[in-house]
Amino acid sequence: MGFFGRKKGDAPANPEMVELGREYAIAKRHGDRRAVNRINRQIGTADMSDNDRASFEQGRQSYDAIPPVNPKRRTRRR
Repeated sequence: MGFFGRKKGDAPANPEMVELGREYAIAKRHGDRRAVNRINRQIGTADMSDNDRASFEQGRQSYDAIPPVNPKRRTRRR
């Protein structure tokens, strides 16, 4: 099976919606309001089935599961 193997039932129904969900999560994390609003408009105008919504949520959750990177910065002046 391998290290990066997937379960058979884990495949998303709509890969385009998974990618849109990832883009939404990235924009939300980075505070990109323009992209978030664009994606919300796209979702609002599209007729989404339950499978599409589940795929969108799967993509969003897959990115949200990655912990954010907290760089250690020293702001002390000499």
